[in-house]
Amino acid sequence: MSVYDVIIIGAGPAGMTAAIYALRSGKKVLLIEASAYGGQITNTLKIENYPAAPNISGYEFASNLYKQVVGFGADIVYERATGITDSDDTKIVHTSKNQDYTAKTVIIATGAKNRMLGAIGEKKFIGRGVSYCATCDGMFFRGKDVAVVGGGNTAVEDALFLSEYCNKVYVIHRRDSFRGAKTKLEKLKTRDNVEFVLNTVVTNVIGDKKVSAIETKQVHSGDTQKIAVEGLFVAVGQEPQNSEFSNVVDIDKSGYIVAGEDCQTRTKGIFVAGDCRVKNVRQLVTATADGAVSALTACSEL
Repeated sequence: MSVYDVIIIGAGPAGMTAAIYALRSGKKVLLIEASAYGGQITNTLKIENYPAAPNISGYEFASNLYKQVVGFGADIVYERATGITDSDDTKIVHTSKNQDYTAKTVIIATGAKNRMLGAIGEKKFIGRGVSYCATCDGMFFRGKDVAVVGGGNTAVEDALFLSEYCNKVYVIHRRDSFRGAKTKLEKLKTRDNVEFVLNTVVTNVIGDKKVSAIETKQVHSGDTQKIAVEGLFVAVGQEPQNSEFSNVVDIDKSGYIVAGEDCQTRTKGIFVAGDCRVKNVRQLVTATADGAVSALTACSEL
């Protein structure tokens, strides 16, 4: 059985950047991806906040990364990693196709899946008015009416950010109180262009080629309302996919892998990169930074 220097689980921006750095260090690399390369960034129509790459689509960005990875000679398999066994000086990654792959080091870069509302039309309009990242996509809605859904810090922060650029921001929450920091919530309440729609859920996203309105339902009375908006920002949390690796890494109560800025987990030779690790900022640029750090740290141990 072939032994790789580095196995990377996940072919999103973090995982593919890690592959590039490991390959450029002369290491033998295997990428294991459960579905398709690129991760969530492929749903972004235009990236404007990545240094020196303005106005590139998420799909194009991911495709360019993939071409680099292939050009440097990585092996890639499309299987879901189901676990890791720490065996002396090697790690064995098990997959959904009952395959075992062996490496000296492993980088977990599984990302985090945005938690969806489950509203009718939500999936249809992802990238065409429905977004899960206000700081990524908010500038496309300058001067327009938008809605933010959620009740935690992310929702409050997203609404504050959008209120600086958008004409009107509706903040929709299924309860009448927020979990977000009180200081930020009080600041949000002072914004003249922000309207709170409480005890309410979004049931339908309406539009033709892009979002033009949402339909909401009051949780107590059942009354429905149609609100004209061009953007719907969903901020109801993320779902990391890390439970399969709990035998070799520490996972916090939200499901994220615990590691320092060196991306080292509690198990020697196992690293984590990108949105699946505990961190304050989850952006494209921080994911690729993690990829570089994790790969260079892993290579230094070989």
